[in-house]
Amino acid sequence: MTADIRFFWARLNANYWFYPALFSIIAAVLAFSLVWLDRSGWAQALNDADWLIPARPKGAADMLTVMAGSMIGVASTVFSITLVAVTYASGNYGPRLLTNFLEDRGNQLSLATFIGSFVYALVVLRSVRAEDETPAAGSGAADALPGFVPQLSLLVAYILMAVCVGVLVFFLNHIPSSIRINKVIEGIGERLLRAIRETYPVEDEFSDPVEQAGGEVLTAWGTGYVQLIDFDDLKQVARDCGGTFSLKVRTGDFVHRDLALMEIDGCKPDDVEDRVRQCFTLGPSRTPEQDPQFLIDELVEIGLRALSPGINDPFTAITALHWLGAATSEIGRRDLRKDICGEDEDDCPIIPLPDNFAHYVKRGFGSIRSAVATSAIAAEVMLDVISHAATPMKDERRQQVLRDEGRLLGEQARLILIGPDLVTFEEHAAKFDRSFWTDNAAG
Repeated sequence: MTADIRFFWARLNANYWFYPALFSIIAAVLAFSLVWLDRSGWAQALNDADWLIPARPKGAADMLTVMAGSMIGVASTVFSITLVAVTYASGNYGPRLLTNFLEDRGNQLSLATFIGSFVYALVVLRSVRAEDETPAAGSGAADALPGFVPQLSLLVAYILMAVCVGVLVFFLNHIPSSIRINKVIEGIGERLLRAIRETYPVEDEFSDPVEQAGGEVLTAWGTGYVQLIDFDDLKQVARDCGGTFSLKVRTGDFVHRDLALMEIDGCKPDDVEDRVRQCFTLGPSRTPEQDPQFLIDELVEIGLRALSPGINDPFTAITALHWLGAATSEIGRRDLRKDICGEDEDDCPIIPLPDNFAHYVKRGFGSIRSAVATSAIAAEVMLDVISHAATPMKDERRQQVLRDEGRLLGEQARLILIGPDLVTFEEHAAKFDRSFWTDNAAG
């Protein structure tokens, strides 16, 4: 598949309307199928069952009418509550978190259940015929009787009503829980850790990135963020032309016309340009697919907003720092060469832009450092987080990157903090330096 198709499918599952539309189609198919079984006499045994009192036409019609009306009403309420929660969260935590709430499976499936039940009730309702109604032309034997009530379809409608009650209770608990800041940060942090493990699956290896081969420049043809790169198709293009592609952009980078997209060695850019274009998806916004930095930026944004003078919530920033530390530690223990060619890595014709450890540290701790330095408690916690992140690392160069980041925080904090806050911070800074000295001595 091309990058456009893969990206379309990934984003389709993330759209708020996808599951409601899917459930509506499934509900309509289910309703038509069950009504057909009722009309064909397959559910005749339900009329003779002692545990089930068969419904009459008027009662069935009233029940389905109430069900359809209540389901669409509840669906409207669910949508309204979701919008209020999304507005609150994006306003307080940052607009980039808007997609996190719209992609939330709990919100999507709750709305989808109510919409699907509404469609089901409407489809079944049209098949109910009162005793004084004339059977339709070409009706079967079941329709020749006075009136028609699809007993099996009605029984399934009762089951759907019970399911909807359970889903409503779940939704009313899920919404307030999902907008709690600790829950929001946890969701981002867990997703970031998964993205790191998927992007860099090899642990405890610290090989140097492959040097780029250079060559003729192939420039971008459009404007926007690189949302997805189809490495499999790109690898095939490179093998077909016998060349080596050295990428000059990562997923998440912004490009515009005539900006270098890659360097091609071994074949002419004009010969592969059309096929290469199909391997890149450009769009107006960044997405989490193939882009762990996007999730790092979300944690940084939450921390920066929390430490702004208008909000002044250092404890939210501390939570963000803790998850940044966990992610940094995970990155620091992994081989940061992307596994593009699998077993053929030694002869891989695609050389991605290297993602070194210092790049990620700067993107995370470096971006939030200036705001953290204004808060004594946040600055002390950040030193502890950096120290803990470095503890499990086996590469001294990466440990040194974290130590340098801690020293930069110290230099900046000393320009801002005064009095007892500065004294306490200096004690933490000294402890921070000793922790690195102890680790190196133990190593």
